[in-house]
Amino acid sequence: MFGDPSYPTYQVFLALGAAALLTGLAMAPFISFMKSGGIGQQIRADGPQQHLIKQGTPTMGGVVLLGGVLVSVALFAQWSPQLILAIIATYATALVGLLDDIESVAHKRSLGLTPSQKMIGLVVISTAFCLAAVNICGVSPVVSFPGGFGLDLGILTTTLTLGGATISIPWIYLVFVFFLFAGLSNAVNLTDGLDGLAGGSVLVVMGALAMVSFMSDLFDLAVFAGAIAGACIGFLWHNCHPASIFMGDTGSLALGAALAALAVLTKTEITSLIMGGLFIIEALSVIIQVISFKSTGKRVFLMSPIHHHFEHKGWKETKVVIRFWIVSAAFAALGFVLFFQLVR
Repeated sequence: MFGDPSYPTYQVFLALGAAALLTGLAMAPFISFMKSGGIGQQIRADGPQQHLIKQGTPTMGGVVLLGGVLVSVALFAQWSPQLILAIIATYATALVGLLDDIESVAHKRSLGLTPSQKMIGLVVISTAFCLAAVNICGVSPVVSFPGGFGLDLGILTTTLTLGGATISIPWIYLVFVFFLFAGLSNAVNLTDGLDGLAGGSVLVVMGALAMVSFMSDLFDLAVFAGAIAGACIGFLWHNCHPASIFMGDTGSLALGAALAALAVLTKTEITSLIMGGLFIIEALSVIIQVISFKSTGKRVFLMSPIHHHFEHKGWKETKVVIRFWIVSAAFAALGFVLFFQLVR
């Protein structure tokens, strides 16, 4: 471990800077490699016509982004059960995304794994994560709301004894954690539709979660969140409009899972959802659009996710991205303020 662990703030900023530098430098040769292999993003045919020019842009940049995070954490974090668990959940979800990206590239289509295949992967990952969080890290199955109200999701718990070890299975909380993982990973994935949109939005939220982790005395998780924020900076150098590379499902699904893992381990499930409010809006826009079209035959938005709606309204891609970054920052600030309602 590098740096001075007696100054945890210093460690967080070192991790952020190192991840940004490593990701930014490693991305250039990765882009060249992907171009030489003709490995590029497949653009949905029914999307905005101006996006068709992006066909063939190198994808799977999430591989480098997550590599930068892992190296930075290895250099500057003190390993703990919480950190190891967050990393396993994040990178296991990245593997699901990588398989999806490979399937998409191999078959030259914008769709990869089927929704059911993705869900099976997320069920396995979220279940294993929840059981480990509760039984190894001592995470309580109580969900806290701003203002001091708590909802006990451990009221239906089965206790097993295996080989002398006691394992608690909080069934309701288990389902809640699955929805948290599935919802956030898919929400970040849906947000990843414009150059720099997902990366910049995750950067802001992870910055807030780094502060939450720090104030919760979970310095290892603060370094993890800071490293993700830094890696997003390095990635944005190449992903800003016009993007030279996309993160792919490898990156977007993993970043959503990292957000969910940090929310559970810091016991800020609700305030973290507020911090990631932009991702929730993106996901809700798709749900509303589907329900409306199937029930009435009419569309609420010109196109979903909602960032495409504003493109169809005539906004330039860069305008949509910057304004959505501002919205994301506002949600992150609101969630951070409400976090103090939990700790005071």
